Amino acid sequence: MESEKANYPVQRMARLLGVSRSGFYAWRRRCESASPARMAKRAELDAMVRRAYADSTGIYGAPRVQAVLARNGTGIDRKTVAASMRRQGLEGISPRRFRPVAPIGEVRVHSIPDLVARKWDTGELNAVWISDITYLRTGEGWVYLCAVRDACSRRVIGWAMDSAQTTSLVERALRMAYVLRGYDPAGVVFHADRGAQYTSSQLNAACSQLGIRQSVGRTGVCWDNAMQESFWSTLKTEFYDRRRWATRQEAIRETGCWIEEFYNRSRLHSALGYTTPIEHEQLLASNKAQPA
Repeated sequence: MESEKANYPVQRMARLLGVSRSGFYAWRRRCESASPARMAKRAELDAMVRRAYADSTGIYGAPRVQAVLARNGTGIDRKTVAASMRRQGLEGISPRRFRPVAPIGEVRVHSIPDLVARKWDTGELNAVWISDITYLRTGEGWVYLCAVRDACSRRVIGWAMDSAQTTSLVERALRMAYVLRGYDPAGVVFHADRGAQYTSSQLNAACSQLGIRQSVGRTGVCWDNAMQESFWSTLKTEFYDRRRWATRQEAIRETGCWIEEFYNRSRLHSALGYTTPIEHEQLLASNKAQPA
């Protein structure tokens, strides 16, 4: 059939020989997949996929591996990348399903409004900063991490870690963000949950001094700070769950490196069109600098 398909229709030959057309085409695919040229091309693709996966420290799935290859000039569709990863036993890390706590009644603990209403990204840098505190286990006990991110670029612009989750921890992270930006943020909204550290008089005084407007979500409604919760999911799944630290200092050092060297500068963010947070900020700055 292969040698005569230029002279006779495949459908007619299949009928006369008592075989199926699908069987003929399946045979052809098997022959093509076993050809030396195709095998060499597949080996080359597998090597590129394996390299991109290894460069991500083993966390990227097919969408981000495809984005890495595209950035390097290799246009491969996502299904082909996924098939290559399956062949090689490579598997990305996916966050655990987020299960929100049941909302509880509203309790006015501080006269701070919700200035965000879940609309964190306004398309401009330094419009909304979001923050929260999480905890990491070490051989010496818990260490607490406070992070401040720009809701537009998703970049971590301020962070602090300590053995206690106090208002001073939040203030250190906030002041780091303020200094990093290098100028008056002109009334940026600083959004968080209603934790005692964020509704304290100490933080209110610090925000007033820096010209920052405070914003908090409703009590017990996790969705009001969901963007920051998403960041904790990324940090825990892709970084923390794969580490064991003997001391708090070791945890602080490695977490700082992950934030500054990997998350801000190397990790491709799907919400940013598979660019990094710093690349996204540079793109926004260049577009703003161009004349109208």
